[in-house]
Amino acid sequence: MTQLSILPLYSWEQGSFIMIGVFSLVCLGLVGAIFLMMGSSKKKK
Repeated sequence: MTQLSILPLYSWEQGSFIMIGVFSLVCLGLVGAIFLMMGSSKKKK
């Protein structure tokens, strides 16, 4: 039962909060870049 605390998503310390925040920002940035590329490709004349 003590090995469950080794998993990074279950140890709610400062470092895991920072890594989850960075990971979510990177995912949002990738999704935003994909939508921008889709929008710019449709506007070609």
